Amino acid sequence: MESAQQNDENTVGNHLSSEPEQPLSKNAQKKLLKQQRFEAKKAEKKAMIKEHKKREAERKKREWEEKLGSLGSEEERQRLIESRKELRKERMEKRSQEKEKKLERLNNAKLNGQKIVIDLEFGYLMNSTELHSLVQQIMYCYAVNVRCASPAHLWLTGCEGEIKSQLQRLPGYEKWLIDKESRPYVEVFQDQKEDLVYLTADSDSVLDELDPKKIYIIGGMVDRNRWKGITLNKAKEQGIQTAKLPIGSYLKMSSSQVLTVNQVIEILLKYLETRDWKASFFEVIPQRKRCEAESEDQDHNVEEQANGEKDDLEIKKQCIET
Repeated sequence: MESAQQNDENTVGNHLSSEPEQPLSKNAQKKLLKQQRFEAKKAEKKAMIKEHKKREAERKKREWEEKLGSLGSEEERQRLIESRKELRKERMEKRSQEKEKKLERLNNAKLNGQKIVIDLEFGYLMNSTELHSLVQQIMYCYAVNVRCASPAHLWLTGCEGEIKSQLQRLPGYEKWLIDKESRPYVEVFQDQKEDLVYLTADSDSVLDELDPKKIYIIGGMVDRNRWKGITLNKAKEQGIQTAKLPIGSYLKMSSSQVLTVNQVIEILLKYLETRDWKASFFEVIPQRKRCEAESEDQDHNVEEQANGEKDDLEIKKQCIET
């Protein structure tokens, strides 16, 4: 009797385990295929860069050996070697000086810079792929801020859980000059609540200029079109001011005015540098997101965009060095 019951349970267990998985929807299949193509292209590009660097290193080594071999005496070879060592030393000193200047600017920004917060409390709404994408955007935000002549004072709030784990896996992350808080921004800035301004495309208020006394918040989300109005509703519930960038005053968007986190940060940094919204928008917002009529007046930006494509490896290098 007991044996028969066990057999029945095993049969039920096998039946449940053998049930076919639910097929992905067409939209999910498209997203998966797009992600797979992106990863494949990224891996291919990485391999190409690695191979190119290897060939360049071999070429330079070969040219150096040929140059040394062409010299007639040992004394001439030694002079050339010493000259090369001196040149390397000068480069290292220059790089060290540039690094010190960057650190000085970032430290000054922590005292006097425009406060900009990336709100990471939406991690529970995103899957691992989306969280990874957000981490890459944050890494780019930091790299862009490091390069700025007048950087902002960046904050990460609500930084915990999976997003925190992924950030901690970034090389050099622990040394970033950026404030990292596990607490939500309403607790971090509880004494400055009247200065908090949540930037959201759903707001009715338009941001005319950046107020150095204000603390601007950007929602850390990927694919926020799925969560229409989520940042606006959150700010309203917390009694916080909201505003949207004045994009509509300067250009027409071919789709929604929702931008990535790094695009918003870069626009704000560019505005801090130029005090010109139009120049900031046209330099940062990709041409594919602008209407054709608006793009025709900015043909000169096409070449700048082509030359300014972001190289992930270079960005990571800057983050590690800083």
